[in-house]
Amino acid sequence: QISLLIGFISVNSSPWVDYSAFSYFQIVTMCDLVMILFFYIIHIFRIYRKLTCVSWPLAEFLHYLIGTILLLIASIVAASRSYNLSGLVAGATFGFLATILCVLSIWSSYKVSCITQSTSKCH
Repeated sequence: QISLLIGFISVNSSPWVDYSAFSYFQIVTMCDLVMILFFYIIHIFRIYRKLTCVSWPLAEFLHYLIGTILLLIASIVAASRSYNLSGLVAGATFGFLATILCVLSIWSSYKVSCITQSTSKCH
């Protein structure tokens, strides 16, 4: 989240050369940050216990998966259109870092759920 926020701030405070590429980067990072905040609020206030009709683990997994793919695309576009401006290069770099961290988060969450399921079946 912090790397995503730093990438957003870096791109936002830099002079832009290609508006469409960096506005796409900003939209993707803002949507990811809002959805991460949304899922934190759901976990903090335990809303998932009251709204049982929604599969929250599946919703969170799909958000991270789609958000990671969109963030990877936005980072590639931002890196290719940065024209060696330091703020835009920093934004693209932190976008790539956030993408790697999101993939690691997805992998670790999936691994933990598989271990939990396999041990619960044995008992």
